[in-house]
Amino acid sequence: MRLPPAISAYTEEVLREILRFTGPADRVLSRYFKDHPKIGSRERGAIAEGIYGLLRNKSVYSSFSESGSGAPMRRLALLGLADAVGVDSLGGLTIEETEWLNRVMLIDRTILPAMMRSNLPQWLFDKLLAKFGEEQTLQLAESLNCQAPLDLRVNAIKTTREAVVATLAEAPIIAVPTPYAPLGLRIIKKPSIQNLPLFQDGSIEVQDEGSQLLAQVLGAKRGEMVVDFCAGAGGKTLALGAMMRNTGRLYAFDVSDKRLAKLKPRLARSGLSNVHPVLIAHENDAKIKRLAGKIDRVLVDAPCSGLGTLRRNPDVKWRQSPNGLAELNVKQIGILAGAARLVKPGGRLVYATCSLLDEENDAVAEQFLAAHTDFTLVPMKDVLAEQKIALEMGDYLKLLPHLHHTDGFFAAVFERNK
Repeated sequence: MRLPPAISAYTEEVLREILRFTGPADRVLSRYFKDHPKIGSRERGAIAEGIYGLLRNKSVYSSFSESGSGAPMRRLALLGLADAVGVDSLGGLTIEETEWLNRVMLIDRTILPAMMRSNLPQWLFDKLLAKFGEEQTLQLAESLNCQAPLDLRVNAIKTTREAVVATLAEAPIIAVPTPYAPLGLRIIKKPSIQNLPLFQDGSIEVQDEGSQLLAQVLGAKRGEMVVDFCAGAGGKTLALGAMMRNTGRLYAFDVSDKRLAKLKPRLARSGLSNVHPVLIAHENDAKIKRLAGKIDRVLVDAPCSGLGTLRRNPDVKWRQSPNGLAELNVKQIGILAGAARLVKPGGRLVYATCSLLDEENDAVAEQFLAAHTDFTLVPMKDVLAEQKIALEMGDYLKLLPHLHHTDGFFAAVFERNK
């Protein structure tokens, strides 16, 4: 069944706004759909897929679009839609457009230059090339340009992984245990899970396996005082609260009341009563100072470039810049130093990002250790052995989509000397 001709016009219109890169693509899309309520759900799906396909493959499509005729933005929109739903599903095409799209879709992309094939901006391609070499950079880029599967975390205070697998099978939804996270499930086809009783009663949460592992390496235990320093919408907070078996005190700090507001309904579903959301002004807020030296474990999932999450947010690679990275670096170092004050002697501090870049990861960890001689690095291989996670790592956790099938994540574990 063909999509109506208006689809390409809608896609072109929203694409024009998204390619200004003034904000996240998902936010621009959802606002556009809100402003155009007459667009049906099938059409919305096609537009979203077309836009995301284009953002993933922007270098290749920008090059391909130069060979067509007509308005440049329409050509780009048509390439995204053709890749998402197929040329034959598009209504309202001219004969020339149909022929051009069919011709372009047959081009062998493996013979294109490496830089174009990666669909990464030049500065990012150069950084990854210097770190990984060409072959691994292209493997990494290819995995970043694929859609992520849907990962779930089972809420252990409500149910078990086996019980959730059995219940999902009745839906019927096939879920397989994730290889590393003990409470993770991976769903290959992405069903809508918001209406499932399992989701509504808090038995499952959507959370990438890599993100689940960050909570694991903090190693929070029953009865402890724990802080999630940059809690955001609370995915890791909820995982930590369940690890603590709903005991002790878990503070969820964040500078954004909007993000903390998103935690509230999730918290209500989860059945946790040990979580205390706290709005802070900055990393030196007086609310933090009151807890200085009293906390057993602190997780700092720092604001970062987000370049490890390109499978979900392909626009990030085009919105991020080297200048933006330098600003983030200052924040990361300041936030980690602020969070470190909370940790009691013998306590654990975890610094984490969803970035692939050394300057946001290893360099920050090393700078922290140089400036804080009262902290020692705990090798990640020891932490993973303690948590019974079968992953080969050295000093740091470095998860990569093409190797571990998670988002790209980094973590360093520090301990305050007794």
